[in-house]
Amino acid sequence: MAVLREGEVLARHSWGWADLERRIPFTPQSLFRICSISKQFTTSLMLDQFPDPSVLDGDVRRMLPLLEQDAPRAVDLANNQSGLRDYWATAMLCGSPIEAPFGDAETARLIGLTRTLHFAPGTRYSYCNQNFRMLGDIVAARAGGDYAELLRTRVFDRAGMPTARLCADTSAMPDGTHGYEGTLESGFRRAVNNVHWTGDAGIGASLDDMIAWERFIDATRDDAGGLYRRLSAPQHFKSGAPAFYGLGLARMELLGSHASGHGGGLRGWRSVRFYMPAERISIVVLFNHMADPRGAALDLLAQLVPSPTKTGAGGSVGDWTGNFQEPETGLVVRMEATSDCRVRLHFAQGAETLDLGKDSDASAGTTKLRRMADGIWMDRAADNLSGLLQPLAGEPATDLDGVFHSAELGADFTCTATGGTFYGAFSGFLGQGMMQLLVPVSTDLWRLPMPRALDSAPPGDWTLAFQRDDAGLVVAVEIGCWLARRVLFTKNP
Repeated sequence: MAVLREGEVLARHSWGWADLERRIPFTPQSLFRICSISKQFTTSLMLDQFPDPSVLDGDVRRMLPLLEQDAPRAVDLANNQSGLRDYWATAMLCGSPIEAPFGDAETARLIGLTRTLHFAPGTRYSYCNQNFRMLGDIVAARAGGDYAELLRTRVFDRAGMPTARLCADTSAMPDGTHGYEGTLESGFRRAVNNVHWTGDAGIGASLDDMIAWERFIDATRDDAGGLYRRLSAPQHFKSGAPAFYGLGLARMELLGSHASGHGGGLRGWRSVRFYMPAERISIVVLFNHMADPRGAALDLLAQLVPSPTKTGAGGSVGDWTGNFQEPETGLVVRMEATSDCRVRLHFAQGAETLDLGKDSDASAGTTKLRRMADGIWMDRAADNLSGLLQPLAGEPATDLDGVFHSAELGADFTCTATGGTFYGAFSGFLGQGMMQLLVPVSTDLWRLPMPRALDSAPPGDWTLAFQRDDAGLVVAVEIGCWLARRVLFTKNP
């Protein structure tokens, strides 16, 4: 971890092991897989080579030859407003085993299959890794160079990051550093990864490299043409609403102050970095295990910035619990009470814990719930999404068996009952996925939990919405998660 203020290092510390088996210690010079923190470096290169990203819009269109809708712009990709479904999620719909190889050929084929978007470009936010994979490929091709070499000469060298480099093969790091899964209680084991990352998450950098990046950010804070200042400039949705993510950076409020930064993760790797411009504070935390780096970073920040006082909770947690459906996305929303009288919301990739207010509301960050006479209204400003959640009830149906086919993905979903319990699995050009237990929500709405996938941040719960014809027979199922919404599978005869 490292803590900087006004460009000066207040703390720089490493501990533990880069390789447990060979007893190689982790040092500030050890290469670390920074994963999605890479996205800001891809957009830095884009702005360096193409100050007006709109010149790349045609290249985006050409990468999506089957798309039946208006293509997203390059800036929509950079702002995670493209409407593309995330390819690590759709890979699981195409039958990918959890630790299967996934390289350039698989990437190109899966992106090329795209016929539809799950929202109109520029209107919503949804995290999408291939946005940055596509941008990296497009920028390198248009600049007439190698992506890794362009990163080194145009970004890393300028920021004074001597050992940062592209480490696209996630199965190993050049210096032998490894990531680990497990806990102290269960024991640690070396994480297995076989995906190939470039512009979305492929960079390796040491703690000292990341310290250099933070110092570069602070040193150029007043330079109107500086890379990071341009990256962190305000971004918007087409409606004019402010975007909380843009150009490979998340915009956030930390302990009452504005910050920009990003996290990253893969099996065995967790990281976070952020910069607070008013306070000129930077914090970097890099774990080659699966603990929470953001929580650790906030603990460090709390030593420098006073925490705002929290108000007491109001209302009853029981009023908020239950299963609902969000109408635009079609996704199941679950709410549970926590032991400390808060509300845990399951909608996006991970659960969010909301504090109860005193006026029939609950909130956490930019997510707000409000009780109304006819239900619960959910506002997600970060997604630019609002809607009235619809309560769900009803006994689960028992006539769901069958094989369902997605024409867009060329994939199949098999639903089968074994001993009265329903299971589902996907198959397609990437292989045959494992059977997963289905969880009933209402008559024709089910959840398919997927806690592990190709990427370390899995799709989470897939919502299965079975559809019936006028005779009441099941004819299709619409499958979606926050990363990949409303994929239609029709039932085979």
